[in-house]
Amino acid sequence: MALILIVDDSPTEVHIMQQALERHGYQTASAGDGAEAIRKAKEMRPDLIFMDVVMPGVNGFQATRKLAADPDTRTIPVIMVTSKDQETDRIWGMRQGAVDYLVKPVPMDKLIEKAQSALAD
Repeated sequence: MALILIVDDSPTEVHIMQQALERHGYQTASAGDGAEAIRKAKEMRPDLIFMDVVMPGVNGFQATRKLAADPDTRTIPVIMVTSKDQETDRIWGMRQGAVDYLVKPVPMDKLIEKAQSALAD
């Protein structure tokens, strides 16, 4: 069973995503900011990370860049899930190492589709 790390400072967002993913057979874990995400990614080695951008402390762009640069975590796909909807944000997120970029609010069927696609690669 694939483990997906959900990184978001909104407990509501985390809860909604966890419910949808767990209904489709995924295990989930969560982190409330980028620093916690980096620590948990190293400890847990999730199969996929859904990463918010706007968070206190280490933001999602910074966390994704650190994960992509670390030999221990660089193979974990990161999908940005954020309210930042400018094309420049999407490009920047992909340059940091993300494999995909979703803009909130994300329909849960699209979230599941992206998870299945990222885990199939």
